[in-house]
Amino acid sequence: MEKFVIDGGIALAGTVVPAGNKNAALPLLAASVLTEDEVVVRNVPKIKDVGAMLAILEALGVRVTWLSDHEVALCAADVSPDEAVIDRDLSERIRASFLLAGPLLARFGRVRMPPPGGDVIGRRRLDPHLDAFAALGATFEHGRDIELRAPRGLRAGDVFMDEPSVMATENALLAAARTPGSTVIGNAASEPHVQDVARMLVKMGADIQGIGSNVLTVNGTADLHGCDHTVGPDHIEIGSFMALAGVTGGELRIRDTIPGDLRMIRLVFERLGLRSEIDGADVVVPGGQDLVVARDVGEHKIKVQDGPWPAFPADLTSIAVALATQCSGTALIHEWMFENRMFWIDKLVFMGADITYCDPHRVIVTGPSRLRGQRVESPDIRAGMAMLIAALCAEGRSEIGNIRQIDRGYERIDERLRELGARIERVATEPVYS
Repeated sequence: MEKFVIDGGIALAGTVVPAGNKNAALPLLAASVLTEDEVVVRNVPKIKDVGAMLAILEALGVRVTWLSDHEVALCAADVSPDEAVIDRDLSERIRASFLLAGPLLARFGRVRMPPPGGDVIGRRRLDPHLDAFAALGATFEHGRDIELRAPRGLRAGDVFMDEPSVMATENALLAAARTPGSTVIGNAASEPHVQDVARMLVKMGADIQGIGSNVLTVNGTADLHGCDHTVGPDHIEIGSFMALAGVTGGELRIRDTIPGDLRMIRLVFERLGLRSEIDGADVVVPGGQDLVVARDVGEHKIKVQDGPWPAFPADLTSIAVALATQCSGTALIHEWMFENRMFWIDKLVFMGADITYCDPHRVIVTGPSRLRGQRVESPDIRAGMAMLIAALCAEGRSEIGNIRQIDRGYERIDERLRELGARIERVATEPVYS
């Protein structure tokens, strides 16, 4: 077990390069199972969730070879239907383990999936995945495990999501790419990582129309081949660094971004008082900003609300709360997607934040608050990063425990923060016995 020890109150400044998108890397790695050829994925973040996915793939028989720190080659030629069993213990580490259902079902006509793990941020339905597979001709039984069958192979069809689920859209894309014929996926998610998955499948031989929209047409083929693909930059990490610069007052340049992916993030942060500029492919957050929350016409309080892309990303809601604690004014922050996402707010209140907890989905944040260093625990990836942001602008020393949650989504975050001037150390803790 490890914890972060942070001495806050220092303006962080400098240049940072965002890691590859975690939520793209995981389905891209899973896509390697669709072909017997070698697949090379570059700009892969070295985080715990990626390590867990690679461990699952290796247990299936996929040959995994690291070419460099962030480049990995995968070959699933030796994976067989009789041995295509997902390890239960490994599956429980990450929710993305379920992304192997689509590729294995499409390739072998059957798969048994243990229930996936992941952050406990509310109910996370598997129904959109199973409905998509059923629309492609599969049947399933749901007991302790979920067993999917398509003995005659999947068939192209019409898939309509009852919600624009990111992972379910990715699973449907992965399955349809290896299913001959034309499949239409309606009410599809269109986040940057979903687009990245579609682009890699095109490189592998599928024809996909409508990338970036909520209607995808997939002309699949049983003859998918290997490819070389680079994971795009993580817009969630970019947003996290932007907020970090804002609350500490430093000037930060974030290099090699995709500015189009940041339009809503920049718009919402600007309404919270945080300005940013685009310089080519870089985002620059000027230092020493006076963060003042805007008000809607009629002097109404602003509302920050997440939603499916291109709305404000749910994964940045916790980050927005931390940012709002340092902004002059009041904002209503509404996380409508996950009912447990706000359950960590008491930790910010403990640090001195002025936050009114309305219900499981909404909080009212009034700032700026003078935060004080405290000992807190990280319940999930994004809340952990939000508390890290709060600790870096707080007075005094903070300790954040359960940092394996933060490590699941942010690569070497302590080292990278030290390069920006942060006083942060990773410290081993004594094991706790119950």
